[in-house]
Amino acid sequence: MQLKGIKAGFAITGSFCTFGKIMPEVKRLMEEGAEVFPIMSETAFSLDTKFGKAAHWKEMLKEMTGKDIIASVKEAEPIGPASFIDVLVIAPCTGNTLGKIANGITDSSVTMAAKAHLRNGKPVVIGVSSNDGLSANAKNLGLLLNTKNIYFVPFGQDDPIKKPSSVLFQPERLVDTVSSALKGNQLQPVLSK
Repeated sequence: MQLKGIKAGFAITGSFCTFGKIMPEVKRLMEEGAEVFPIMSETAFSLDTKFGKAAHWKEMLKEMTGKDIIASVKEAEPIGPASFIDVLVIAPCTGNTLGKIANGITDSSVTMAAKAHLRNGKPVVIGVSSNDGLSANAKNLGLLLNTKNIYFVPFGQDDPIKKPSSVLFQPERLVDTVSSALKGNQLQPVLSK
């Protein structure tokens, strides 16, 4: 149990197609001993999509973690002063959220959680999922790759032929990335196939 006693915030943003892949990783974090505090962006918290109803994902997260979901700026703000989590995971992290974090914009539950947590000098682990990660959002990705206390779950192009600018993190490497980030190290290689 490599994460025994660790308190992890787990923030989910609106890359709805990855929700089915990320829920098992929330469970794995807990199986490794972490206590998980769920956070959802307002979009992820409220929108029904072809990938499932919002109520389904909220119920799954709440049942899995045994905790209420943080889903507003007001609810996320105490993460900083209370300093009750050791690591914050943002996965999936959309290009929109990536850009906001890179530019200091805190207008959502997830971006406020990131700001609040970073003020304490603790690690933020990002699982990027963005159709414009290698185009409009490439500069934000570059900024955050070079930012103290930001760590990335290894990622690569998910469909280089049909979506050449799209990048997606590898969910199965999330737990190892968290473990490495807690030691102050970026899991390598960051770029993968």
